[in-house]
Amino acid sequence: MPTAPPAALSSEAIRRALGDFQLAVSNQQVQQIQQYMTVLLAWNEKINLTAIRDPLEILYRHFCESMWAATAVPVENGRLADVGSGGGFPGLPLKIIRPDLQVFLIESNIKKATFLAEVIRELGLADARVLVSRYEELTEEVAPLDIICSRALGDFQPFLEWAASGRVAASQVVLWIGARDLDEITKIATWSWREPLPVPNSLRRLLLVGTKRV
Repeated sequence: MPTAPPAALSSEAIRRALGDFQLAVSNQQVQQIQQYMTVLLAWNEKINLTAIRDPLEILYRHFCESMWAATAVPVENGRLADVGSGGGFPGLPLKIIRPDLQVFLIESNIKKATFLAEVIRELGLADARVLVSRYEELTEEVAPLDIICSRALGDFQPFLEWAASGRVAASQVVLWIGARDLDEITKIATWSWREPLPVPNSLRRLLLVGTKRV
């Protein structure tokens, strides 16, 4: 008999976790996180959206770390693309905490893209769109962009060249990276890099923000 997915977290647990990242949310935003978590846990039984199975760890690693960028960068509104969105992180949590963002979720895997569309529908998110594509194939569909972000990249050079190109006209890139990737990325001279920010409750993960050189 198949194992039932774990239950979603209480509103108190969600507020407590977000408080560790100095984030305040409304009752509606807490409910959206709970809805998102419920859909994620159910779909994760069928397709691999995250290797993390514990709901509290999912909350900290995926939701809190994604939302934290809204205050660390900061992000308020504008056009944001999440490249290699997968389970929707960081794009959808950023959309929840900053409802005025216009968000493009770029995901080439059809099953994962279907999941993302289901989350958008379930949460009733306006101005959030899934693009089933490799990022290299996108141009005018997303341009111009205020922010391009990603938590799931391994090959940074072609991504950052694409992000800096006139085809998408991005102003900023926001990357969640491991400390070991820092030297490689900051040598890419098309971007002016800020001092990396250590991710709260993490020993080796960093948030790195780049502004396109003029």
